[in-house]
Amino acid sequence: MTDDPAITADRPDSPIQLAGTDHITLIGSNEDDTIEFYRDLLGMPLVLRQPNLDDPDSTHLFFDTGDGRILTFFVSDDRQSNEQPLRHQVGSVHHISFSVEPERFVETKEALEEAGRGYNEFDRGIFHSLYTRDHNGLTIELATDKFDVPDDRRGEVLATAQRLRVEDGADFAEERHLEAALEELGVESEKYDLPDAPSSAGL
Repeated sequence: MTDDPAITADRPDSPIQLAGTDHITLIGSNEDDTIEFYRDLLGMPLVLRQPNLDDPDSTHLFFDTGDGRILTFFVSDDRQSNEQPLRHQVGSVHHISFSVEPERFVETKEALEEAGRGYNEFDRGIFHSLYTRDHNGLTIELATDKFDVPDDRRGEVLATAQRLRVEDGADFAEERHLEAALEELGVESEKYDLPDAPSSAGL
């Protein structure tokens, strides 16, 4: 690995040019628990249910995460859910992060509490996050933006904040770097009113 990898929102001169994330597929437990968590608690519509085309003994569930991007699970009714934290290894999924609208952030916390789901809340400098676990111990991050950044400028803003962070000698990107990046790029953005939370560099 190079000592100073180039951080930029510009597309690399690579032989393949992707158009975005189509879907992510996880190995789930059973259908009922998966639907209860992802549809009934997180509000993802179940948009497709069919046999797993590579293993017809299991079922393939497709959920819309809120913007047309799809999260899918291979499930089987003979699998029990296990809420113990997952043990990580190279190649495993550490966590999945979903977006929450800033104006629904507080009610999202309340819904987790009412459902008996523990969570941690952190101010991550450039965004604000809740961390909980699904019915199989997978860490789920529910993140909200601090500023109204247009989707098509997000990469550019983050890359600029990264440059400003390095120039500043800071260990990680902070809110001030994001604000400075927005100003430098001339991106008009409204700051959202979010609750105070501990600042943390770890989960």
